[in-house]
Amino acid sequence: MSYVHHCYHLVFSTKNREPLILKSFQEELYKYIGGILREHKGSLIEIGGVADHIHILAYYHQSIAPSDMVKHIKSASSRWVNDAKKCPHHFTWQMKYGSFSVSQSTIPRVRAYIQNQEEHHKKETFQDEFRRFLKAHGYEGDERFMWE
Repeated sequence: MSYVHHCYHLVFSTKNREPLILKSFQEELYKYIGGILREHKGSLIEIGGVADHIHILAYYHQSIAPSDMVKHIKSASSRWVNDAKKCPHHFTWQMKYGSFSVSQSTIPRVRAYIQNQEEHHKKETFQDEFRRFLKAHGYEGDERFMWE
């Protein structure tokens, strides 16, 4: 018998970091994303963000690659926002994303970090935050391709 239990911290932005995640539908969007995760054998631990990006802390089944889960979340949620006309502009997520593994011992700290996004982003931009995550996880890729 195999036992696989991974927790992921997903981070991605709206296209061009446009402030499209409006307060008027933010909570509905978060609930919708929780439903997408459940539909694909996952469970939402925490979700939060600000107008231009989102953080998702979740478990999902080992049969689903992180890239596939992000694809499901992005495509279904942007379709929902646009079909329901929640946003006055066409809603699209950026192509790139971050997926970081989280150990059980750090889940409370990551949850608190996600819950504190509004306050946190009074001091740090999304780009600087993302660069910091990449550095902490040992990524040294070319930044020219990061913001697509």
